[in-house]
Amino acid sequence: MAIRIAGVTIPNEKRVETSLTYIFGIGQTLSNKILKQADIDPNKRVKDLTEEEANKLRVIIEKQHRVEGDLKRDISGNIKRLKEINTYRGLRHAKSLPVRGQRTKTNSRTVRGNVRRTATSGKKMSAQKT
Repeated sequence: MAIRIAGVTIPNEKRVETSLTYIFGIGQTLSNKILKQADIDPNKRVKDLTEEEANKLRVIIEKQHRVEGDLKRDISGNIKRLKEINTYRGLRHAKSLPVRGQRTKTNSRTVRGNVRRTATSGKKMSAQKT
């Protein structure tokens, strides 16, 4: 029996504590808080959860926490707002550059899409030999 919470199928063989982190917006700390609130042992495997415990988890996550689609929509809305009001952060997002003050002379490969540009002489290559 696979448990679905917030549109995500949670892995059966893992501990509940870890498997909740498969949901976007839930990390290790929030996962532990949710389990404490639902009064479920974090070491328990997902396949060993009763239907009642699974429903308790589902209700807590979907009612009290912003996860998956809603959270992604909020994040993209915030970025769109920053771009519209022309903030520095918004411009950095628009140019696909690091937003939080990191250096860009070196590093920032992941944000720029691993672009490896090498310095050249600047001289244009001729179309064909004469």
